[in-house]
Amino acid sequence: LSPDCSFTCHYRCRALVWLDCSGPPGAGDEDNGNEQVLEKDTNVDEPSEWEKTELDQAQVEQRIKEYNSQINSNLFMSLNKDGSYTGFIKVQLKLVRPVSVPATKRAPSLQAGRPHPQGVKRRTSFYLPKGTVKHLHILSHTRASEVIDALLRKFTVIDNPRKFALFERSEKDEQVYLRKLGDDEQPLRLRLLAGPSEKVLSFVLKENETGEVNWDAFTLPELHNFLLILQREEEEHVRRLRHRYARCRQKMQEAL
Repeated sequence: LSPDCSFTCHYRCRALVWLDCSGPPGAGDEDNGNEQVLEKDTNVDEPSEWEKTELDQAQVEQRIKEYNSQINSNLFMSLNKDGSYTGFIKVQLKLVRPVSVPATKRAPSLQAGRPHPQGVKRRTSFYLPKGTVKHLHILSHTRASEVIDALLRKFTVIDNPRKFALFERSEKDEQVYLRKLGDDEQPLRLRLLAGPSEKVLSFVLKENETGEVNWDAFTLPELHNFLLILQREEEEHVRRLRHRYARCRQKMQEAL
């Protein structure tokens, strides 16, 4: 139990949970979201420079050789006989809201020899640790939506995949740029075209914008949970604003 945020966690799970409980409310407000200030979101309909590039078979083979010669690990790309290729992508999970996982891996059966009832779905929620990174081995034609599905399966997350989006992140001129990938975009192709540099291109899994989520796809308990989360986020945002204005008012009064 954290004394500052009142978060309660099972003792076996506390190593898997990351919470920002470094101090009481109001402490460290000035340092939160520094990177978010630098982020510049671009529209998914705006094609990136990588999407405009078309490669023939010989160019793909040459790019793979150049890519493999530049990496310092064994995460190589391999060209297949059918012209496709396989390789690894690294995805950073930057989720600010809790995810839902099964409460138990194996639910007890009601009677021996009978299947588990499909209507019973127990779940629990927790925050993924900050900076969680996952490597995925995918094909050149693997779509962004399939990458999201694979990541959720890796972490046994049972939330609707529509809650999440895969972003392309790049750094240029001391600015951080984010672009949400379309469902049919191919991350490994982008990785090959951009090269192995994480500054030039990296992948981030984040929550989808609420305005683009199909809320009809969620169950009533999920919707109620979303409302509670939004209410807490709103209250926290209001608290931070009041704290900021209170500090400004105090400094002005001291100056007077």
